[in-house]
Amino acid sequence: MRGFFGFGLILQIAAIVHWSRRRPASYWLWIIIMFGGLGALAYFLVEGDFREVTHTFKGPSRRKRIRALQVLVLDNPSAGNYEELGELLLEERKWKEAREAYDRALAVRTDSIDPFYRRAIAEFELGEYEGVVRDLEHVVKVDPKYGYWNAYCLYAKSLAKTGRPQEAMESFEKLAEKSTASETMYEAAAFYADNGREGEAREIVQRLVARAVTMPAYQKRRDRPWIRKGKALERKMGKA
Repeated sequence: MRGFFGFGLILQIAAIVHWSRRRPASYWLWIIIMFGGLGALAYFLVEGDFREVTHTFKGPSRRKRIRALQVLVLDNPSAGNYEELGELLLEERKWKEAREAYDRALAVRTDSIDPFYRRAIAEFELGEYEGVVRDLEHVVKVDPKYGYWNAYCLYAKSLAKTGRPQEAMESFEKLAEKSTASETMYEAAAFYADNGREGEAREIVQRLVARAVTMPAYQKRRDRPWIRKGKALERKMGKA
């Protein structure tokens, strides 16, 4: 019984964290608080993404695996071990350690674009935008759609960060034309809005919001943050 209540408390905390990030209907917060573990379970069944729930509860085992890999690479510094370590460190949001792991992996082999993409994620979070551009130039040259266009979106954002607005605009134009992913659509609209192309930004946001009507429930839950941001951007442009 004690184990059940312990698990319920963890589930309740995870649900509150998830709610604070996604901000669905406010009544869910009261259900989570008032009904504890059962309320949290009901919340995740209706509003949650199962992958996010499992991500929360895999934390201890993930950290245990990180420690094991950190010892293993001392004896076997293979690219595969460093890539696995880097991926786990990204999930733990340890950006500097993740970037260092991918540095080691790419020092051994460079025949896959995935470690370039994942190192770029860590570099972006660290503010190392020149490194992001170098890594993702290689990735998007091989496969522009890599990561469901997320690699290209990160590339475009980094071009803007490094003072290359024209190249960034051209990249976002390609994203707006080719990608239907909610995150990339929002990022393109936000860039357009910041660069005097509000009419096109509104069109993208309207397409983003309209797509939500026909999305399956799991996709709507997953994309809700970007849909919400898109609506907020539209309101901001309206006030302006």
